[in-house]
Amino acid sequence: MLFALILTPIMVYLSLGGAAEMSAAVQAVAANTGKEYGSLFAGTTFLGIISTAAWGLGYFGQPHILARFMAAENVKSLNSARRIGMTWMIVCLGGAVAAGYFGIAYFGGHPEEIEALGGNDERIFIALATLLFNPWIAGVILSAILAAVMSTLSCQLLVCSSAITEDFYKGFLRPNAAQNELVWVGRIMVLAVAIIAILIAGNPDSKVLGLVSYAWAGFGAAFGPVVILSVMWKRMTASGALAGMISGAVVVVLWAEKVNPALSKAGLPTMYEIVPGFILCGLAVVAVSLLSKTPEREVVEKFEKADADYRAIY
Repeated sequence: MLFALILTPIMVYLSLGGAAEMSAAVQAVAANTGKEYGSLFAGTTFLGIISTAAWGLGYFGQPHILARFMAAENVKSLNSARRIGMTWMIVCLGGAVAAGYFGIAYFGGHPEEIEALGGNDERIFIALATLLFNPWIAGVILSAILAAVMSTLSCQLLVCSSAITEDFYKGFLRPNAAQNELVWVGRIMVLAVAIIAILIAGNPDSKVLGLVSYAWAGFGAAFGPVVILSVMWKRMTASGALAGMISGAVVVVLWAEKVNPALSKAGLPTMYEIVPGFILCGLAVVAVSLLSKTPEREVVEKFEKADADYRAIY
């Protein structure tokens, strides 16, 4: 995927002839559509800027991302993991943004090829790959998309299955369940989660960005503040964490389904649901933790030891 996200924008750039030609093409498209593509803030509001920046908060609550850091061999390897992770994300996100921006210029200068999008702007990367590359190379690039999807999907399926099996089934329903039983429950949960995902994705009216945005906000608001406070504040309790997760998830759903539609209908600017969800989750964690019993000494000692080990290296 990294190779595809670097190579595709470069090929689009070269096919346009250079920076001057690309800029002229983008300006022509902007003049025809009435949209300003050359500014990050044109036509947006303060809440729009906050909502866009708030996407970064979602990273703290993504299970498939956190699982990789949690699997670190030791504290020393976290520094390298952080650098590799940030480098990967900067390059990938930069390549994706470049592909979309350069795609505006490409299809603006080649209107006869716009049918490759099939009326769906979310297909721009796929369309550019099929139009600009030899079919063999295009196949490799398109397979990179599948690789990225499968990598994320497999990790999310395993995380969901593990959470349901270990935290819910074994934790509440069958504390003494045998390992073989847990294995089969885990397999069934993988299948169940996959079927639910297929049903959600099968909605013809849904968009990839819309689904990702909703899920990103839900995970980020429900788990993000809990993860941050769990490594920064030793006073946090299990009750506080649970209250925060419930509050964050509920606020995201209510804000997306009720508040934003009402604001939009009234002609008022909307706000990405992760913002209120993240704030309310953090407040709930702190409030309930302070009102509940202090964590056991054993938990506090584990926190202090982990904190000391980290500070000894960094």
